[in-house]
Amino acid sequence: MAEDRSNTQSSSPSPVVIRLIRVAVIFVLMLGAGYYSWKQLSPSLPTQGQREAEALALVQSSRAIGSGTILDAMNHHVRSMKERGQGVRLGEWRVKHVEGDVYEIRVQLRDQSVRGQWFEREFIWHAHLKLKKVNAASLPADGVTPKDPDAEQSPVPLP
Repeated sequence: MAEDRSNTQSSSPSPVVIRLIRVAVIFVLMLGAGYYSWKQLSPSLPTQGQREAEALALVQSSRAIGSGTILDAMNHHVRSMKERGQGVRLGEWRVKHVEGDVYEIRVQLRDQSVRGQWFEREFIWHAHLKLKKVNAASLPADGVTPKDPDAEQSPVPLP
């Protein structure tokens, strides 16, 4: 008995369809790789997180009154309070974008007086990334940050 193959359809796709599927898969993979390299590998403008980290580093590494840097001054205060047996807690450094290249950096310091009373101070600085300049924006921060020599000099009146 001879089988009639004319009525049975082949279940395998044609070579043209297979080739189109392969080309489409390769195209999608290449498109994905191109997008990944464009977003991740290309040197682009700094992201917001990178600029916040730069602002924090600028403040922490700025000169302080009586210590090397602002970060050194804060850590020295915490160590000296602990050595005297007084409670002290330095909070997290927080960064907030204000506008343009200006960022606000805050840190809270809680320390205990000799009578056991707790005090909380918030140190606030403004970091100007473009100018590479740090300004104290709160009274506690003003006690740590040296004055800008240009700001101390009063302008000479013109005759």
